[in-house]
Amino acid sequence: MRLLVLEDDSGIREPLLAFLRESGYAVDAALRASEADTLIRLYPYDALIFDVRLPEGPNAGFELVRKLRSEGFVQPVLFLSARDSLNDRLEGLDSGGDDYLVKPFHLAEVRSRLRALLRRTQTPKADVLEWNEVRMNWLERRVWRASDEVHLTGKELGLLELLSTHPGRLFSREDIIERV
Repeated sequence: MRLLVLEDDSGIREPLLAFLRESGYAVDAALRASEADTLIRLYPYDALIFDVRLPEGPNAGFELVRKLRSEGFVQPVLFLSARDSLNDRLEGLDSGGDDYLVKPFHLAEVRSRLRALLRRTQTPKADVLEWNEVRMNWLERRVWRASDEVHLTGKELGLLELLSTHPGRLFSREDIIERV
């Protein structure tokens, strides 16, 4: 699963990126709404995690999601914001966000909310892939060979997901590094 995190505060962004990568996600980061907009048009993301207040303005996160939704973007969006009033949370959901979590937050809760969003937006067939004796559950980030669970690192899971979802396709080293 590939995620985009839009957060300009490095004190929040860096631990979040590290945690999500350790959890097995391929994660890109943007510091500005304009940068996130460009990345979304270049790469297929499974979910977005956005701050609301960005260098472009106090509502830049909301505004970008409104724009994306008007253009047909359907992937889930989780807002992370220090703005905790009821009106802010309602505006986040009404602008097209699927969930809204107030800062400070626990990283484990971000991961759980993200999993819940992905469960609701993915089709069951896409969650599990089986090939010969190997079974892979992408949402749970687990792999089995016959009845034995195989423990893989996040990068190994990403590589397995990439190769198994594109059978017969050749990838350059640069493609693999970028995607995994």
